Formats: sequence, C-alpha cells, structure tokens
Amino acid sequence: MPSNAGTTRLVIVESPAKAKTISGYLGPGYVVEASFGHVRDLPRNAADVPAKYKGEPWARLGVDVDNGFHALYVVSADRKQQISKLVKLAKEVDEIFLATDEDREGEAIAWHLVETLKPKVPVKRMVFHEITKPAIQAAVANPREIDRDLVDAQEARRILDRLYGYEVSPVLWKKVMPKLSAGRVQSVATRIVVERERQRMAFRTAEYWDILATLAVANAGEGPRNFNATLVALNGDRIATGKDFEPTTGRVKPGAGVVHLDEGGARGLAARLEGRPFTVTRVEEKPYRRRPYAPFITSTLQQEAARKLRFSSQQTMRTAQRLYENGYITYMRTDSVNLSETAIAAARRQIVELYGERSVPPEPRRYTGKVKNAQEAHEAIRPAGDNFRTPGDVAKELSAEEFKLYELIWRRTIASQMTDAVGSSVSVRIRAVSSAQEEADFGATGKTITDPGFLRAYVESSDDENAEAEDAERRLPTLVKDQPLTADELAAQGHHTQPPSRYTEASLVKALEELGIGRPSTYASIMQTIQDRGYVFKRGQAMIPSFLAFAVIGLLERHYPRLVDYDFTASMENELDEIAGGDHAAVDFLTAFYFGSANGAGDRDIARSGGLKKLVTENLSEIDARSVNSIPLFTDDDGREVVVRVGRYGPYLQRAVPGEPPAPAAEGEEGGGQGDRAPIPEGLAPDELTPEKVHELFLGGGGERKLGDDPATGEPILLKSGRFGPYVASGERKSSLLRSQSPDSLTLDEALKLLSLPRLVGVAPDGVEVFANNGRYGPYVKRGDEFRSLDSEDRMFSVTLDEALALLAAPKTRQRRAAAPPLREMGVDPLTEKPLVIKDGRFGPYVTDGETNASLRRGQTPEALSIEEASEMLAEKRAKGPAPKKKAAAKKAPAKKATATKATATKKTAAATKSTAAKSTTTAKATPAKKAPAKKAAPRRATTTAD
Repeated sequence: MPSNAGTTRLVIVESPAKAKTISGYLGPGYVVEASFGHVRDLPRNAADVPAKYKGEPWARLGVDVDNGFHALYVVSADRKQQISKLVKLAKEVDEIFLATDEDREGEAIAWHLVETLKPKVPVKRMVFHEITKPAIQAAVANPREIDRDLVDAQEARRILDRLYGYEVSPVLWKKVMPKLSAGRVQSVATRIVVERERQRMAFRTAEYWDILATLAVANAGEGPRNFNATLVALNGDRIATGKDFEPTTGRVKPGAGVVHLDEGGARGLAARLEGRPFTVTRVEEKPYRRRPYAPFITSTLQQEAARKLRFSSQQTMRTAQRLYENGYITYMRTDSVNLSETAIAAARRQIVELYGERSVPPEPRRYTGKVKNAQEAHEAIRPAGDNFRTPGDVAKELSAEEFKLYELIWRRTIASQMTDAVGSSVSVRIRAVSSAQEEADFGATGKTITDPGFLRAYVESSDDENAEAEDAERRLPTLVKDQPLTADELAAQGHHTQPPSRYTEASLVKALEELGIGRPSTYASIMQTIQDRGYVFKRGQAMIPSFLAFAVIGLLERHYPRLVDYDFTASMENELDEIAGGDHAAVDFLTAFYFGSANGAGDRDIARSGGLKKLVTENLSEIDARSVNSIPLFTDDDGREVVVRVGRYGPYLQRAVPGEPPAPAAEGEEGGGQGDRAPIPEGLAPDELTPEKVHELFLGGGGERKLGDDPATGEPILLKSGRFGPYVASGERKSSLLRSQSPDSLTLDEALKLLSLPRLVGVAPDGVEVFANNGRYGPYVKRGDEFRSLDSEDRMFSVTLDEALALLAAPKTRQRRAAAPPLREMGVDPLTEKPLVIKDGRFGPYVTDGETNASLRRGQTPEALSIEEASEMLAEKRAKGPAPKKKAAAKKAPAKKATATKATATKKTAAATKSTAAKSTTTAKATPAKKAPAKKAAPRRATTTAD
C-alpha cells in the first residue's frame, strides 16, 4: 500500500513477529518496528528508582499517593536499546502510527510510547483485530486518536495492583514467610482453590446401593432387545442417590424422604425380585434440540484447549499469539462472541462446501455475550480473513500445537453457524412387585439424534470426565405403557459419594469469569502467578493448594476479609470499566481505595473502613503469627490436637503431648512448641492428610519411635524425624538413615550399625586413624584430610584397613562428564541476535545465550517456551546484573592501636553500611499516610518518566 508521495511513516507494533507480517502488507514508504511489549513501567525495586527520587517517601511505591497518585515510570533496562532506536527513527519520519493491540493494555502501551519518544511529528493510532492485508490497509486508512479513557483505566488498574501488592505483601512477610506476595486477583483465585480443598478435607464419604436390571423385550421391533434400568423408588419413596447425603457427615440429609439401601438391603431386594414380572408403567417422549455453542472468547478457548488438548492457559495464549501475529486467527484477548458480517458469510460458504446446504440455517446466527462487564468490542476468536482456510490448508505451515489450536478455533467457528442438532429423548418407568409385595420402580432414559447438525463439526467437552458427550446416543427399544418385560439379570451395585472435584485451569478460569473477576488479558497470568508463588501446584490437570496458601488465605480471611471478597473484587472491576467508559475519574477511585472516602467510588466497600493504608497498618500487632501458620486437622484418639505448621523450611505435622500445651513461639518463628513432629512429604495434597496417613507419617518419618535399647550402654535407641529426614538417636549419638533404608522397616540391628558410624577401620602405619563414614555425597573412607569414595553403602561396615589404605594411596580421579546436548535449540534472540538454547542444569532446565542464564519458571516446559518469553527472561536477568559475590572473611587486624582518625572513619563507614542495609531490608515498610488532598475537578494525572 503506497504512502503519500514523499511521506515516510513509522509503524510501531509490539512484537517482531507482528512487525514482520505487517511489513509485508505495507508499501515502501513504511518502516515497521517493534517495541517488544511494554516500554516502561513502575519501578520493580529500589534499584530501579532514579537517584533524584530515592529520597521521596513514596519512591518505594513508585506512586505519589499524596499528590493525585502521580506515577513514576522508568524505562526497562532491557528496552533502552530499542527505545533509542525508535527515538532515532521517529526523527527521520513524517508520521507515526501506533499499531499496538486493540485493548486497554495495548492502548496504554501506545500512550507510553508517545510519552517516552516525545515525537515532533503527527502521531495516529491504528487498530485492527486480525493481521491480514485488507485489515491492515483499512487500519492505516482509518486511524484514530489515543483513547485516554482506556489509558486511564489501565493506569488505574496498574496503580491499584501496585498499592495492593506493596501494602499487603509485607504483612505476609512479617506474619507468614519472607518473599511472599499478595495480589488483588491472585489472592482471590488462590482463595477459590483453597476453599475447594477445605470442602474436600471436610468431606465424609457415604455408601449407598441400588439395583441395575437388564430387561428384555419379548417381541422387539426396531431397536435393541435388551436395555438397562436402575431402581429409582421403593413403595413410592425415592431411592437415595449421592445428592441426598450431607458432604460433611456422610449422613442422609434431614427431611430428604428417601430410602437408603445398604448392601444387604439391595441384595435382598434383588433376590426377592428374581423371576417376578416387570411392566412398563409410563413412557414420555420429547423432542431433543441442541443449539450450537457461541464462538470462542478468551476464557472459553482456554477452557476447551485445556479439556481437549491438555494445554495450560499460558500455553494456549502463547500459541494463539503466534497464530494471530502470523495472520491465522483474529485477536485472541476478547470477551465478545460477536462475528462480523464478512466472517459469518465466510463460515456459511464453507459449511455449504463441506457439509451441504441443509447444514446452514436460513438466517445467520448472532450471539449475545453472557460475561459480566464485557470489556472490549472485538470480534470473537475466529480464523482470519474473509475466506477461512481449513486445517488441511494450513497443516504444513504450522507447528503441531499451532495446528491443534487452529483446528479447534476453526471447528468452533464453523459449528457456531450450523443448524441445531435434533432428535428425540424418551423417559421410561417400569414396575415390579417383589415376593414380599414391595413395589419397585425402575427408570431408563434414551436419546436418539436424527440430525446431528453442528455436532458434525464440533462437540464441546466437559470438566466432568464421566459426563456423557453431547453427540452420544442411548437407544431404547420401542416401548408402550403396560408392555410386559422380563429381567435377564438383577445386580445390586454399590456407590460412594465423591468429594467436589478439584479445579483445573479451565474450571478456575470459568469460575473467575462467572464471578466477574479478571479480564481476558489476565486469566493466563493469574494461572501462572499462583503456581510461580508456590500457592498452587498441579497434579495432572488438577490444581492443588499448598499449605502455604492455607496460611496466607487464612490470614487474609480473618484480618482483611474485604481484600479476598469475591463481590468486592468484582466491584473494583466494575469501577475500572466505568473509568474506561469515561463515567468515573481514576483519581477518585484510587483515593477511596487507598485512603478511604465518605463519598465517591469505593464508599460501599473498603473505603468505609478507612482505606487500604489504614487497614493494613492499624491492627498489625494483633495478628498472631503462630495461629496464622497453624492449620488444625483433627484430634486423635489420645486427645492430641494434630495441626499442620507452616515453617520456614516447609510444612510439618505437630501433635501436642497430652497435658503439655505448645509453648508460644516468637513471632515469625516455628519453634517453641512441644510435642511430636513429622515432615510432610512434598507433593502431598492437604485432603490426603487423613488420620490414617498422619499416623503413618508419625510412625514412619516423624514423631518418635523406640526401636529398643543399646546393649552396650543401656540407653534407648529412638527413630526420629528432623529437618533433613529420618535419623536414629541414642544419648548424644545420631545418624541419618541410608538411602536404601526405610523408616517403616528399620530394625534395632540396623540402627546399631548406623550409630557405629563413623567406624574406626584401623590405624595406618604412621599412626593416623582411618575411618569409614557416610557423607553428603555418599559413603567414604578418611585418613587425616584425605578422602576417597566407597562404591556402596554396605562397604562402610565391611571395608578392611588394607582395602582402605589402597584406596587412599590411589590418586584422586575426577572424571569430567561430557557436556550433555541441549534440550532444545530455540533460534536467535530478537533482542541480542545471539543463539538461544535450553539446557538441563543442576536445578532444572534453563535458557541461555552463552553468557546469561535464566531458569525456567514453575509450570514452564522446554517444549512450550516461546523465543519471545526466553528473550524476556534473559533480558530481566541481565537487567538485575550479576549476583553479588560473597565477601571473604576479614582477616584479623594486627594488634596495633588504630589512630583516632582512622577509627572514626571506620565507625562512620560501619554506621553507613548498617543504615544502607536497614533501608534495603525494609523496602516495604509502610510510610505514614497523609491526608488525601481536597477534591477538585479531577485533572489528568501527571506522570514522571525516568530513563
């Protein structure tokens, strides 16, 4: 597309991939360059704060809360080189087009670019929802101005999240554990997962029985001869099913009015029904109709990709980002189910080509979103272009995961414009009278699909893996009232009630969406954050909260309940939406949230309690750290309370010794308590700490168990558990168990052998003693300062003096392992142009460019990591600089009297060092809140840029 004669335009997009695609659609008068995402942000730490602001009381926040919430923005260290390039380009062109994403975040990036580049030429905003040639040309031809309301909403969200995190996280540091974090949405998401686990922990299973009858039709016409029916009522009373039991007691709910059959009752009734006639008492037939599902939005795409493809939310969004940037799908962060007229026409044409005209309804289908506070007016996620490419058309161009996701999006889009699935459903009741004159009613249902309609293209999955698929049929024989049947088999079958299932990423995203919490651009990062912080871990697809999450959420619920209240968090989203719509001032909203306000935004919420600042500082001393870090489980048969303690080295079990209540611990410390302890194995889910499992842990890996008495000393030999695992102790002697030994099966003889270590093997000819022992790196022999490894643990107890001396006389051999091949070669870093590879290291996989290394975060896999993510991780690592080297221990000064001047200087230096250290370790200490300024007509907030 040619530009005006003699005019050069700079188009700035967010990623190099997008720049490459778009540059192919524009003429020679356009220069397309990437910003590499966000160009500036609030300072991440004290080191990011420019020197001239370090003395400001608000510098740690990066937000001047006493002056209209003015924000201090700094250009990221890893973006400075790119910004310099953009500044230079901006001086060489006649116009600038900002082509960042069409949502709040993209709008904010566009504004930050203007503030950072300070261009002297006209700046225009171009937006598009797909990267195709017609869409890009239309965007260039129809630019607009930056939407300041959207920018204000995004800036308010960023400041809000900073205030929340920087004020609440220090409370967790003091009362739970250092380096924890709290977040406006991440804490609520964690609470949802914790509440589900609490329900599972409180759950008590119940057993109930019914009868499955295999019934036969004497003269079957069309359809099967046999079918199954289940006992549903006895003498007019309904048979109990899972929904009739209380989840916390396992008993039938009061007033349920059901018959609870146990095994004996079910088997006895089945025996009394043997050989009795069965008769159809009711047949109800209804038409079946199922409408297509709406096209994908961000949340439903993440849910279905998790169910069908087993993708994490992050993996789904990374893959969708690549598909979007390369022109295969429309923008993937949207909560709109709308399709454009051209997209509807494209879908209908393709349906006719692939499935025939009968599969297209007379009128196009239009969908209305059900998401609370739908934010953007984008289209739904669909294949890009005015003519959709089938999966077969793009198969050779895409990676395996890109192809799977594209096919999913294509099928969902096509299906959304197809005809309904139609058929019929039938419900049948059958009665038999037992030999004891009991009336037993059985029920059966069937479904027949006569025209699958949209189900030919797409069938939605369910979070319940046992749920029946939409396209599944259950065919019954043709039955009529009073028709006689015979029972080929009557089988009593038992069932157990099941606890509520754990959340998956898909169902958690769905829950957040239904609550109105979070937005399309945040779901994936929420899922990743709560895992990176150690609050949630995954087992398969299930999300399991850690005991650390229990402690954090327990503290917030007890002392700051509004901060993790679902309605309150959703209401903040509403107010941000009002700012985006120009109906509310961001300053008023932030003032009410932080300082409290009798008027304006937030009055019905946190503002009434005086605002966040007062909330987190007023009652801090009243929070009991030990109570917060204790999760009660149950009281055992001996009357001992069993609790989980969250300690600095991980969670552990503790049970109080009868008559000796735990002594109070110092704040932030895990010690001070009396009673048995046992470590909790890593990866054990909270609901798995049953009384039986706890008993096993205390016996096998914790608590204290007497193995017998030492025949030599008469002292008891005890099996204990410590920070580094199980060990045996007798008097002052202690020894850890060997790797090959299990606490469950450890014998007295084995314990005595362990306590014999270190074993004196003998005395060398020069009079030096030779010992065999077990160490950090395995078994070894030692003579003075000389060590040699033994090839097995058993050799510690059998090696002879001659064998040990021979080993010690041999030269040390240090075999260097050949470098392992990289796990994956990624390509060239778009920032540094260095080749990137992923390697396997001592602490897990890491990405490197040969100079800088960055460990993969929890949840990231070498296969799924994108080159953009890898580049960003390395840039962040470079920006932090090398890790500070440990100072060598100072040598002892000679016994000379220092001069007064030197002593004074040394004292001043030490004081300055102490002062600096104190500042650096109290970064998050709350600053005294000043009175909020008197309200005026809210001007635009000024911002400060520091390069």
